Parts: sequence; structure tokens; C-alpha cells
Amino acid sequence: MCLILNSSGLLNYDSAFHWVRIGFQQSDADRTWKVCAVYMRCLVRSPCLFVRFIVLWPQLLKTTLMVPRMQETQPLNDVWRFCGMQKNDSEQFAALLLVTKVVQAGAIDAKTRRRIFDAVGFTFLNRLLISRTPDGCPDHIFQALGLTLLACFCTDPSLAAHTQVLNKIPTLNEVICRQHQDNLAMKPVIEDAYQCLFAIAETPAGQQHLLDHGSVSALCLTYQSQNHGHSRALQLLKILLNTMGFQCWKKSKSELMDVFCMLCREFCQSEDSKKFELCEILSFFLPSPPSLTSSPLGIECLKNTYTGLSSILKSKLTVSQRDPALKLSSCLLSDYGIDWILADSRRARSKFLSLLVNLACVEVRLYLEDTVLEEDERQAVIAACYGIIEFGMMTCINAETLLLTQEQKLQLIDIMTEAFGAVVYYLKQVDLERMHSPFIFASVRILSAWLAEETSSLKQEICDLLPFLVHYARSLFSGKVEINQLSCQIAKIRLSEDSSKSAWPRDVLRFLLPGLCHLTAEEKPREILIKEGFPSLLLLYFCSQWEAFNSNHQSLPNHTDVEMSIQTSCGIFLNLVVTEPDLVRQEDCFSSLLSLLMKSAPSLVVNTDHLVLAANFVTLGLMIYRILSNSSVLSTPVVSTFFKSAIHLLSNAHFIKANPEENTSNIAVTGQYFRCWDEISELWFLGMQAFASCLPLVPWLPQLVLESGWPRNILHLLDQASPTSVDMELVTAFQGLLLQLAKHSRQCEDLILSEGGEQKANLYGMAALEQHLQGK
Repeated sequence: MCLILNSSGLLNYDSAFHWVRIGFQQSDADRTWKVCAVYMRCLVRSPCLFVRFIVLWPQLLKTTLMVPRMQETQPLNDVWRFCGMQKNDSEQFAALLLVTKVVQAGAIDAKTRRRIFDAVGFTFLNRLLISRTPDGCPDHIFQALGLTLLACFCTDPSLAAHTQVLNKIPTLNEVICRQHQDNLAMKPVIEDAYQCLFAIAETPAGQQHLLDHGSVSALCLTYQSQNHGHSRALQLLKILLNTMGFQCWKKSKSELMDVFCMLCREFCQSEDSKKFELCEILSFFLPSPPSLTSSPLGIECLKNTYTGLSSILKSKLTVSQRDPALKLSSCLLSDYGIDWILADSRRARSKFLSLLVNLACVEVRLYLEDTVLEEDERQAVIAACYGIIEFGMMTCINAETLLLTQEQKLQLIDIMTEAFGAVVYYLKQVDLERMHSPFIFASVRILSAWLAEETSSLKQEICDLLPFLVHYARSLFSGKVEINQLSCQIAKIRLSEDSSKSAWPRDVLRFLLPGLCHLTAEEKPREILIKEGFPSLLLLYFCSQWEAFNSNHQSLPNHTDVEMSIQTSCGIFLNLVVTEPDLVRQEDCFSSLLSLLMKSAPSLVVNTDHLVLAANFVTLGLMIYRILSNSSVLSTPVVSTFFKSAIHLLSNAHFIKANPEENTSNIAVTGQYFRCWDEISELWFLGMQAFASCLPLVPWLPQLVLESGWPRNILHLLDQASPTSVDMELVTAFQGLLLQLAKHSRQCEDLILSEGGEQKANLYGMAALEQHLQGK
């Protein structure tokens, strides 16, 4: 101890500092422990030694507190008591210095780090961050020490989520935005601030706190100013935009737009490896439409992006260089269609789109035909290619899109067919253990989009794959497959709204239904589907979708995904009912379906907002009832209510419309039906035919029709209209109904005759009705 005293018996500050430093360097715990008490007095009394200490302390803290592993010893237990006994900040400094010695570097775990944190507390840390720097010390030295300590503790996720850490976010934002950062002493401070921000972003609620405290704007300013650490600012922005992009753009739109424009310019102008790095980053910065197409600044960004992508995709590159360009292109097509392809001419735009689709098809074939069934990082790229192919497919079948020539469309269809052949080949190899993969879901989804538009190609291959598709859909629907998180790139092809927070969707049937609706109209695939038990699965799905719709339809707009799935399911059931009547009699699922339809249709019919769905329910119910009229599962009141709803739906479709110019009247579709007549006209005519077929099966039904006034209304329509203006298909539908009424009800026949039915039958060419009435 005499070594730290001078000849007068006073403290030798330099000697004390020297021995403490030697203790650190030589791991001499005993010597450091003995000297620490005296050194603490040195800190209190000597500004010079204090400055030396605070210069050395951050390095000691980082060395000690950031490494995982330790076994507790008795000296460490003494430290906890020692830290808790300190009365002022100077003594707290000395206690922390002691901690850095006793807690050996490379020997600390999360539990020990937490005990140090609890012993130090936030009060001391808060004062470090806000205290004025004393004379003779470097600028911001207290803040630097505080951030070093905070960064050390943020390595523990539970501490990074502490409210006292979260409320330091404004201070961290101020540090990274600070100007005049050419001072070398400030760089470690900024690095500590970034370490804290990244640690906070990794906590469950940390990103929301960063957003709420303005970190997005601060990070944007840092990148624009090219401050020290601006590359880390960009990486943190990428993390935030990946998980909560919509909220970020809503809160900091102007700042993010400035950064996005800056990135687009760099991407366009860069000719080195940075171009490919920016290509990957831009995918995360894309604002939702129509942000870029509604302003000159946004259009400039799109043009720069197109120029950069064009130069990449037209060059001979490695896979790692081309992949980010395909991902970015897929995102742009998904959000902005062809509006972002700002080439100089229509021909150049069509050539670029054709190039893009060709490249995507080639990548899909190369990967799916040669790969083994294992997940890897390239699956995200192939998922992006799926999005490009789907856009190309929609462009080819859309007659209103004039971008591509007919020759280009045919060429693309051929190469896309080859790509879908590779998808079918890949899916045939999938076993039960692989069904949990999000990439399998993405592959089934893109195949479903193709089947919805094209079923004439690869017929045999599709038929061979149908058993797998039914089994896959059943597994997901019944919940037998483990649900994983979707990757960001798979989410970009619209599997879900938010890949990071949403579970993998089970509803693969929603995508498959349109294609299966086409396939059930063909004999061979229909037989396979029936053999695989698809009707029973479809009923379960139909019931679940109806339950979801029925509980929420008041708040849902028309033509939601749920409503469209129900309508498409009705279309598939109609195909089965029309083509396989024996199946309807044999399978119990059809009687259950009929019961559901009859009970549910009345509530839909009175709601004109869902007229298409009502027409599906009524027509399908009538078609099934023709076959299962003797079923005992339905009570008479339910059947009666259903037929009243059917009469209401079918009888209100037409009215007399005067034509003053020609002094004539025509039969026209009523307004509420006219809005969706393209969708329900076939259903209406099929419903009229089915209703007429039910009249002989239900003895009391003609009387119900008579009481509704429907026959008289039909005859009045025919009486007021000009015969030459009435479509023959409509005349045939009216004749079928009137003929069956006349055959099975004396009262109906008398009414038809009293209203001039025989003359009208002759006038409109209703030969069967006229013959029957004359035979009376």
C-alpha cells in the first residue's frame, strides 16, 4: 500500500492509477481489490485521475459485460454489497471499476449481467446521460459513459425491453443525428447508440416504441446526411419497414420518400457492387400504391428504378446478382403493374416485360426440375418469380391490355406452360413430411391461378396431381399440418397481408376452387375428385365459409374473398348436381347441403347487397331438391319458406320498360338485377327451369305460386311487351313455368286462360303451352 503514498504520507494519484491499471492488465484480483478502496478516494479528490478513469472505463465495461459465461465467486458476492453501499456518483464510478475487475472478461452470463444492472440501477445511468460535462473533460463524456453502460446492458433482451431503456430512444435518436461527427471521439458513442437501437428493435414491442418515438425520421435524416453509421441506419430502417412498413410510411412519409428517392438515384447511377446491394434494399422501401405514380417525384423514382433494373437484367450476371433484381421486379409488378416500366416506347416496354417473364420462367424450371425437396434461400427468389409469372399470365389473358402483341402473348403462354409443367413435376414429389413448407403453399397457389385460366394444357399431368391437391387441401383445412411463419418474399405474392406477424394461411382451397370449378365440368378430372372424397371436403369448407360470412357480412363489402369462395363452391356443386345425379342420391353430404341452403337462402334473398350469392343459393337448392324431394331431413315449413324466397328472387327480375321513341314497351331487367345480370343471368334461367321441375314434386307448390301473383305478372309482361322485342330464351323460361302450373293445378290453368294465355302462347310461339290449353 505504501507504493501509492508519497513521502509526505499523501495519496500518490499517478501511482494509484498505475497499480489499478496493472491489476487489470495482469488479472491480479487481490492487488486490485486492496487498492480499490484507496483509489476510490483518489477519484473523489483528483479531477486529473477522474479524467484518466473515464477514458479507460468504457473499454473495461465492454470487455467485462458483453461476453457470456460466469460462475459466481465470493468476491463477486461482495461486489453486489459494495455497489449497493455507494453514497455518491464518484464512489459509484469506483464500484463499477471494481466490477470490471472482479467479473473476469469472458466469464459473464445473462443472470450475472442482470445482477450488475440491478446493483447499478437507472438513477445513476440517467444522470450520466443528462449531466453537464465538467471542466477539463472531453465533450459529452458523461453521455458517452452512460451509452456505453446502456449498450452493455442492452445485450440482455429482457433489459433491452425495460421501460427505462425504451424511454432513452429520443436520446439515442439525437445522438445518431448529431452533426459535426468528424470528431473521432464521437464515433464510439454513435456505435453504442446504434447497438442500443438494434437491441430494442429485436424485442417484441421494441419496434413499435421506435416508431412512436420518431426513430424512423431520425434514421432517415442520418442516412440523408451520411453521418457516421448511416449504413447501420439503413439496415435498421430495413428491419422496421419489413415488419411494419405501412405504419412507418404513415408516420414518416416525407422522410422515407426522400430516402427512397436518394436510393433510387444511387441505384440508377451506380455501376459497381453497390448496385446489387441497393437492389435488395429497395424492395423493403417500396411505398404502397399509388404513392409513386401520383407525383412527379415518385415517377422519377420509378424511372430510376426501371433504368437500374433494365441494366441488370439485360446483362450476363451470376445468380446472386440477378436474384435481387427478380425480387424487386416482382414487388413492383405486384404493387404498380406495368406503370413502373417507364421505357421510351411501347415496344421497349413490351420487350422488357417479356424478358422479365422469360427470366422468371427459366429460373422456375431450373430450380424445380433440378432441386431436391429441401428448403433453401433460393425459394424466396422462386416465390418472387411466381409473382412475375402470374402477372404475365394475367396480362396475356386480359383483352384490354394492349402492351403485348398477339405473337408475344402466344410465346409467353408457351414458356409459362413449360414453367407450370415444372411446378406440377415438383409437387408430385412432395411427401407428407414436406407439406408444412410455405414454399409448397406458394407453388400450389401459383398453379391454382393458372388452372383458373387454363385447363386445356397438361391435362394428364393435372389429373395425376389431383389426388395430391385434394389431400393437401384437406390436411391444411383440418389443421393436420404444422403452421409456420411465412417468409417476406412469399408474402409479396399476396399469400398474406403481413408475413412477419400472420400465421401461414390454411385456406389453400380459396385458390384452388376456380380451377376445380372448371375441372368438375370435365368427366375424367371429375371422377378423380369424386373418388378422392372431394365433395365431402367441399361441404366442410362451404359450411366454414358460410359461418364466417354469416357472422360478419354486415361489415364486409361486396365480393370479399369469403363471399367469392362461397359462390365458387356453389358453382362446383352445380357441376356435380347436373352431371352426377346418382352421386347426389348416394352421398349424405348433398342432403346436408340442401338443408343448409334452404335454411339460409331466405335471409340472403331479402338482402339485395348479396344478390349474386342469393341466386347461387336458390338455384343450387332447387337443383338438388329436384333429386332429393323425398328426403326426410327437411320439414315442410323450411321447404315452404325456401320456395317463397325462390319465387321472390325469380319473379322480381323483370319489368315493363316503355320506349317513347318507338311507342313500344319492352321487357327489361330490373335495376338491382341489372347491376349484376352478367353474373346471375345463367343462374336465373337455370333456376326457372329447376323451379318448373319442382312443381310436379310438391303438391302444394302450384297453389303457393298462384297466391304470390307471379303467373298473372308474367302474363301482364307478355301482354304489354312487343312480341318481337322479347328474347326467345326468356319466352322459353316463361313457357316452362306456365306449362307446369297449367298441368298440375286446375286453378292456375283457369287463371292462365282467363288472362288470355292461349292467345299469348300463339303470339309468342309457345307451342307446348298452346297445345295444352287447346287440349283442355
